[in-house]
Amino acid sequence: SRGVLFSEAIIMSESALIGIDLGKHTFHLHGQDKSGREVFRKKCSRAQMMQFFGNVPSCVVVMEACAGSHFVARQLMAMGHTAKLISPQFVKPFVKGNKNDFVDAEAICEAASRPSMRFVTPKTESQQTLSVLHRMRESLVHDRTKTANQMHGFLLEFGINLPKGLAIMKRLASVLAEHDLPVRLTVLLQRLHDHFVYLDEQIKALDKELAGQLANDDLGSRLLSMPCVGPITASLLAVEMGDGKQYRCGRDFAASVGLVPRQYSTGGKANLLGISKRGDKHLRQLLVQCSRVYMQRLDHQKGALADWVKTLLSRRHSNVVACALANKLARIAWAIAARHTQYEAGPDALNA
Repeated sequence: SRGVLFSEAIIMSESALIGIDLGKHTFHLHGQDKSGREVFRKKCSRAQMMQFFGNVPSCVVVMEACAGSHFVARQLMAMGHTAKLISPQFVKPFVKGNKNDFVDAEAICEAASRPSMRFVTPKTESQQTLSVLHRMRESLVHDRTKTANQMHGFLLEFGINLPKGLAIMKRLASVLAEHDLPVRLTVLLQRLHDHFVYLDEQIKALDKELAGQLANDDLGSRLLSMPCVGPITASLLAVEMGDGKQYRCGRDFAASVGLVPRQYSTGGKANLLGISKRGDKHLRQLLVQCSRVYMQRLDHQKGALADWVKTLLSRRHSNVVACALANKLARIAWAIAARHTQYEAGPDALNA
């Protein structure tokens, strides 16, 4: 039977490979030996899959880096297996024929067997928890901005034009007293104001919790030594980068965030375009914002990095300099994580 053949193949080969196409309730497994020959295909539930891997010898298990993959990877590693995650964009070219779950699992095995394939490091529970905190905060900030914009729009429909920003919340009481607005509208605006206050309190509570977690994190505390990098950026860098060992150098980490030029070269002619914008969009935005704050306070900055930014500003647009500086900050962050150091505004900081 296929089960017997699979057990024999596992025992005979330490390089046995199993690809998993993850789902919410069902999982599709594709097993192959070291020569690439298909050994088995299996569809099972989550409990059946964990029972299956608990009964087979140690092997290499590969999945796409998607929802739930980090949790499954941690469980498989606890059983003694070698779990690897691949970015979905690297799996798609290996899908043969029509797409289905078993073909996807086979494509995952095919992609993982490439010697030059790049893998994603599974996140720990603390890293995933901190990532959830960041996503919650980002969602709350979006909702708070939406609430303020709604209030601006509702007041504008009644001829009340206020300046941009969140200052409307502080002036709402005086605005309602100065203008003769319908009672029902006043009640609705007050309800929006209460919702805004609730969102603002939740964001402040998350910021306080984030600062507390960062104080107990060695890497996050060292990342705070970077110029114009605050708790939010430092904690997200610590989550996405980890110990930095999965990246060969600082440029690889900057490329994973999408802060390197997008290349479109042919015929031996190099053509570099704008930044690739790959990876974590939120982290890239934070690094660019840190760069802009650094440029605004450039007169108060010292060291080789400040001299480099001043020289670049004399011959490039500020937007280009902001992206270049964000790239430099990403490289410095990797050097701090990989070399267990802190930022120093000296000659070494520029070459990190």
